[in-house]
Amino acid sequence: MDTELHQDWPGPGPGGVLVIGLAGGTGSGKTTVAEAIVTALDGERVAFLEHDAYYKDLSHLPFDERTAQNFDHPDAFDTPLMISHLTRLREGEPVDKPLYDYAAYVRTGQSARVEPASVIFVEGILVLAEPELRKLMDLKIFVDTDADLRFVRRLERDIKERGRTPESVINQYLATVRPMHLQFVEPSKRHADIIIPEGYNPGAVATVISLIRDYLSRASQ
Repeated sequence: MDTELHQDWPGPGPGGVLVIGLAGGTGSGKTTVAEAIVTALDGERVAFLEHDAYYKDLSHLPFDERTAQNFDHPDAFDTPLMISHLTRLREGEPVDKPLYDYAAYVRTGQSARVEPASVIFVEGILVLAEPELRKLMDLKIFVDTDADLRFVRRLERDIKERGRTPESVINQYLATVRPMHLQFVEPSKRHADIIIPEGYNPGAVATVISLIRDYLSRASQ
């Protein structure tokens, strides 16, 4: 794992806020890594912006056309809205993050209030593939996990949490998830400051936590 901090880092954003970009393929273990870091940073205020919450609303399309969309392409996301929200959070303003219904492929019309925090996680498969998002990040992490493990985790998640059938998950994986991973997600790894191997790697995560604590300590001085 590369744990060297780049010498040309701009430092924390406005107010000493640390923005962490957390990327990796579907089912790579990004959420587990984020939860471990948040638990270790007990006492620090942490905010989350998940790229999945910013899927474009497809309520204008018939349901069968919604299911046929490519949800792993950058165009599936309202990334400008996410950038706007991240910018406001860095400047100390709260935002209302949209809530998405993954079974119906639409925004619910409701939102979740996200308060400013000293640490902001920007999480998603494509967050390191978006140049304008990367400009707002102070630390970029890529969780690197073997494809077979990622597929099994996605299969279990989509069946249990998103109401999908095994056949639909497999078809989507072959049609769009795997090709988009190879085209966009895997190449974005080169932008990472730190690569965590094998999904949740306790030693690597502990190193990341130590770096974040040191970063926050320096930012507060």
